Amino acid sequence: MKITVRLGDSLWYYSQLFNIPVILIETSNPGVNALQIQVGQEIKIPGYLRENYTIEPNDTFWTLAIENNIPLDLIELMNSTIDPSQLEVGQTIYLPKRVTEFVVDDITNYTYERMVTDINELLSIYPFIMKRSIGSSVMGKDITELQIGAGPTEVHLNGSFHANEWITTPIIMRFINEYALSLTNGLPINDLATLPMYQATLFSAVPMVNPDGVNLVIQGASAAGDYSNSVLAINQQSEDFSGWKANINGVDLNNQFPALWEIEADRKPTTPQPRDFPGTAPLTEPEAIAMANLAEERNFRRMNAFHTQGKVIFWGFEGLEPPESAEIVSEYERVSGYTPIQYVDSYAGYKDWFIQEFRRPGFTVELGEGVNPLPIEQFQEIYEDSLGIMLANLYL
Repeated sequence: MKITVRLGDSLWYYSQLFNIPVILIETSNPGVNALQIQVGQEIKIPGYLRENYTIEPNDTFWTLAIENNIPLDLIELMNSTIDPSQLEVGQTIYLPKRVTEFVVDDITNYTYERMVTDINELLSIYPFIMKRSIGSSVMGKDITELQIGAGPTEVHLNGSFHANEWITTPIIMRFINEYALSLTNGLPINDLATLPMYQATLFSAVPMVNPDGVNLVIQGASAAGDYSNSVLAINQQSEDFSGWKANINGVDLNNQFPALWEIEADRKPTTPQPRDFPGTAPLTEPEAIAMANLAEERNFRRMNAFHTQGKVIFWGFEGLEPPESAEIVSEYERVSGYTPIQYVDSYAGYKDWFIQEFRRPGFTVELGEGVNPLPIEQFQEIYEDSLGIMLANLYL
């Protein structure tokens, strides 16, 4: 929600008026000098919406402030061009509405377009969430990174490397939504205060690495556009894409990284497939390239890749993981109940490459149990199990 600066206003005053931490107002307004805001300047206030209200008989700003349990000056600020002594029945004014409900609510068939809609709404309510495109999919869809936090420690989480594991995307989106709600309403998550985490950590998330594949699994060949004939051929002319893990080219993105890629290439399919084809070389696919570039450009202290299924956490690679990885995965186990597994006969994954390249903690977290794509009925259980892991990344 935007308000217009008056003479004598300050960001600190707005934080008191709206009961919002001043750091959230500051980070919602990048480029604004907090000590030199100007009369007439527009300032974004996170966690609020502007609602129309129609004046009724005997209404005054004072009575409306009492009835809505909000400061009188807040109403005056939002209606600075209106003379409160000249209110007329039927006149429209603005009242603030604090957002207390989830935006990420409908998580069934969570397509790329649904994610984009939710992201745009989150950004409009919580402008301290930053968005940027880190690249494009084969079909030209933005691969979006969201950032939330103001601290020096950068951590990263991603989902939907595999198309039929798309439930990981609304899991991540719901967490970002809950985190923003917690910050703007002063509410803890799992009895943990989140503002200190926001001040200490920059949380990076790519909720949907493989948007083309996700839409293919959910919507079928029609979602593949010009690639519809090729995906049908790869899928043996079956219209059932529930077993599809790859990108739209039939390349398994989590077998695309130069971390003993040759081992996977020798034992996996040699042509495009719904799953497991590692490509003709490492990093041939734009989605994998974008994720590699992201890690190389940034300074992530640790990385989580959310997959499904198994309720396990893979955390090692060829003995290259640092000692702190064991401590971190122990905390993940405590808060989630998931089983840590240090080594597994699998290579060329994003976690493997991250550990190899940066010698920093990397984790593949397999959410839930069952057959992919996991039924959406498991969402709440999976979310509750993984919530502790996502929070741990903010306080560790």
